[in-house]
Amino acid sequence: MIENLKTLNQLAKGEKGIVHHLSGGRRISDRLLVMGFTLGAEVTVIQNPGFGPVIVNVRDSRIALGRGEANKVMVSSKPL
Repeated sequence: MIENLKTLNQLAKGEKGIVHHLSGGRRISDRLLVMGFTLGAEVTVIQNPGFGPVIVNVRDSRIALGRGEANKVMVSSKPL
């Protein structure tokens, strides 16, 4: 059982997570995969004020996600 599984929306500025899986339909999953949110990728939250976009670093890229998109990325605090 995976402990500490959260969505990107739940991480605060400066927190890191490892992509565990993507939820949602094929369209949104494919979009997130193309942006670099692949299994095992490390994600660092740059900005998450609780409203508006969530800005993260993933695979040496800075990406702004809408709250709905960020809610589809499930991360764990421990490596897979």
